[in-house]
Amino acid sequence: MKTGLLVLAAGMGSRFGGVKQVEAVGPCGEAILEYSIFDAIEAGFDDLYFLVRKEIEPGFRERILSRLPASIRPRLAFQEIDSLVGRVDPPRTKPWGTGHALLCAAGEITQPFAVINADDYYGRASLALVHGFLEKVDGRSAHWCMAGFRLERTMSPHGAVSRGLCQRDSSGRLASVQEHPRILSTETAGKYESLHNDGTATSLDGGEIVSMNLWGFTPAVFGLAQPLFASFLERSRASGSAEFYLPALVDSLVAAGRASVEVLETTDSWFGLTWKEDISEARSRIMAMVEGGFYPSPLWSRQRLGFTRAPKPC
Repeated sequence: MKTGLLVLAAGMGSRFGGVKQVEAVGPCGEAILEYSIFDAIEAGFDDLYFLVRKEIEPGFRERILSRLPASIRPRLAFQEIDSLVGRVDPPRTKPWGTGHALLCAAGEITQPFAVINADDYYGRASLALVHGFLEKVDGRSAHWCMAGFRLERTMSPHGAVSRGLCQRDSSGRLASVQEHPRILSTETAGKYESLHNDGTATSLDGGEIVSMNLWGFTPAVFGLAQPLFASFLERSRASGSAEFYLPALVDSLVAAGRASVEVLETTDSWFGLTWKEDISEARSRIMAMVEGGFYPSPLWSRQRLGFTRAPKPC
């Protein structure tokens, strides 16, 4: 069965302070999402979709799409503040969240597909796990998967991170996923805290399984998500900050018995760009893999990937 990869690249980068989706981390100026695309091709994904904002489309085409092999013909979908929402009063400037982003791509995708964030590095093994699931899944079902990372392999040393903490049932499937928007490392090595709005904190040991928004869905997710987003809008249309998170969407459907999710535990370690200070770490991690022969440099230089133009020099 053909599979797709949806890259969520419409974020505003408020904590990062810029368009982090196109930030150069590779030795020849490659962005993190280029390494994810490379890994997805290696894993066997067939089609590529990007979700962007109209505001960044010209720069995205020049900075990212122009570098890709000619054999890759990605399709673009767009997420704007008024997409699927219409006029909001008072006007809103903050995006509606990753669940809203998913729905903005509904008109483009007709096959089982994975979802990733543009600014997160997941690892080739993680993408291969999800691809293996999607190859065999019934494309009409609401049986999905997620790559489960150990919390300790997903932290930034430079500030709080947002993670979806997962609980599994007796069969190993996802029982719940709860968004924790402020998880920090503590002064005690190997210990972490999730800070809550009421001033309390939950202690974590790092072994918890978390979602990093690497999901494997069938197109059934769109029809199931639409009424949940409509209900969210009824409650939150006037809010300037409420977001319709993808983990919350999945959690609602699992709790209602309308979807099931396999948790595919990965040994890969995440890194990404949450804060400006994360850039140097990301560059070091990529360089180590290039020097170890895991990635070529320039990245898009393999003839077997259909690169018919000369790769841009470093």
